[in-house]
Amino acid sequence: MTLGDLLRDAVERYPAHTALIHESRTWTYGEFEGAVRALGHHLRGLGIGKGDHVALMLPNCPEFVIAYFAIVNLGAVAVTLNAQSTAHELKHLLGDSDALAFITTAPAARRYEEIRDVVPACRHLLVANGPDSPFGRILAGEAPALESPEIAPDDPAVMIYTSGLTGKPLGAMLTHRNLYTQSALLRDIYGGTENSRSLAIIPLFHSFGAVVNMLAAMRTGAGIVLMERFTLDGIFQTIARERITYLAAVPRLFLGMLFHEGAEKYDVSSLEFCITGGSAMPPEFIPLFEDKFKVILREGYGLTEASPVCSVVRRGKMQKVGSIGTVIPGAEAKIFDEDDREVPRGVEGELVIRGENVMKGYYKAPEATAQVLRNGWLHTSDLAKMDEDDYIYITGRKKRMIITSGFNVYPREVEIAIELHPAVAKARIESKPDLIRGEIVKAFIQRRPDAALDDKEIMKHCRTYLSSYKVPREVEFVNALEEKDD
Repeated sequence: MTLGDLLRDAVERYPAHTALIHESRTWTYGEFEGAVRALGHHLRGLGIGKGDHVALMLPNCPEFVIAYFAIVNLGAVAVTLNAQSTAHELKHLLGDSDALAFITTAPAARRYEEIRDVVPACRHLLVANGPDSPFGRILAGEAPALESPEIAPDDPAVMIYTSGLTGKPLGAMLTHRNLYTQSALLRDIYGGTENSRSLAIIPLFHSFGAVVNMLAAMRTGAGIVLMERFTLDGIFQTIARERITYLAAVPRLFLGMLFHEGAEKYDVSSLEFCITGGSAMPPEFIPLFEDKFKVILREGYGLTEASPVCSVVRRGKMQKVGSIGTVIPGAEAKIFDEDDREVPRGVEGELVIRGENVMKGYYKAPEATAQVLRNGWLHTSDLAKMDEDDYIYITGRKKRMIITSGFNVYPREVEIAIELHPAVAKARIESKPDLIRGEIVKAFIQRRPDAALDDKEIMKHCRTYLSSYKVPREVEFVNALEEKDD
C-alpha cells in the first residue's frame, strides 16, 4: 500500500466528511482530492515525475497537505523542510536534496532568490500565498483524474532532514511502506475513527506532526484542524469551538496548558486523549495534567529515521513513571551493548529498533547510513533500559545532541555557524536543562584577541545562518576552551 492508496481510500469512504479546517475555510475529502489532482497535473506539466524531488517549505496550512499528496501521488519525493530555514540552510538543503522545484511562501521565496544561482537544479518556484495567488488558482481549477505511475511500497515518498554529527543535515529517506504503516497507529492503538478530530499544532514538516496529525487522521477519515500560529488561549478556543478529540504535541505545549491562567474557563470535554513526544515530559506533571483536564496524557518516543514513532504508552495501559511505553506493532526494540549484543532486562545499553517503520537510509550518504543501520537494526544513539514488562526507559545519549521543544539540535552545526563570525576564535555548544523546552542551547565562546563582541551580536549573527530553534538562548564568554571528544 502507498500514500496514494491512503488518500484514495479515504475519499472513497468519506467523500463528504470534513478533511481540513483552516481559519474560516473547510475542505471535504472530495474537495481536497480535487485540489490534489489539480496541483498534480500542474507539477506534471513542469516535468515532475516518478523519483524526482520537490522541496516543500510551508507552515501548517492546506497548501502543505495538498502539495504533500500531489507530490507523492506522482511517485515523486516530498522534501519537507523546516519553515524557519534560513537562506544559508536552504543552500545546503536544496542543493543536497537535488530538488527540482520549491513550494513555499512569499517571504521564504525571498530567501530562495538569494541563493538560487548556487542551486541551479531547483529551477521551479511555486509561491503558495492563499486563494487569490497563482498557486490558489491552480488548486481551484477543475482537473481530470490523475494517473499515478506504478509505485512500490518500498519506493521513497518523503525526505526529512535531520542534523548530522558533522554539522551538515542528512536527508532521511522514508518510504511509502514506512509512512503507511505508521498511519495505522492512531486507529490501532488509540481507537481513532472517522469521528476523530485532530488539532495540528506541531509542524507538519516534522515527522511527528505529519504522521500523528495528518496521515493517521486521513487513514481513518478524521478531520484535521490546521493552526499556523497560535497562543495558548487560541488553542483552548479552537479545542472548544472545533470539538477537538485528540492533541499530539511536545511537552512544552502541555506544560503551557497546565500552567495557563484562565484555562478552566474553556470547555475541553471533547478531548479523548493527548499524546506527548519529541522530548521527555517531566513525569510528575502527567497526573497533574490528567487531573486538571480530565483526559489521559500518554508519552511516546520516536526519531525521524523511524518515521518517527517507535514506542508509546497505549490507551488503557499503565503509565509507568519515566517510561516511553512499549514498542509499536510491526516493530521490535532491543537494548544492545557496545558489541551489538543484547543485554539483560534492567541493564543500560543502546536502544535499537527494527521494523517496517525504519527508513531506507540517508540520501547520498552511504557511510552515515551504514553507521546507524547495522544488521537490520536502527541504532538510535539513545541509552535505555527495558523492564520485564517490555516498558522502555531512556537514560541518556551516546551522541552530542540537544532536544529543545521537540527539535533536534546538533552542537557541531551551531559551533560551525558561530565560528564564521570574524571575532570568534572558538565556540562550544552545550545543553542546559529547561522545564518548558526540555533543554536549551547554550554557547561558550572564546573571542579572538582584542575583539569586541557581545551576546547580542552573537544572536544576530546566528539568526542569519540558523533556524531560530538552533540559536543559543544563553551565551557565556570564556578566556579559553578546551578540546573535547565528541
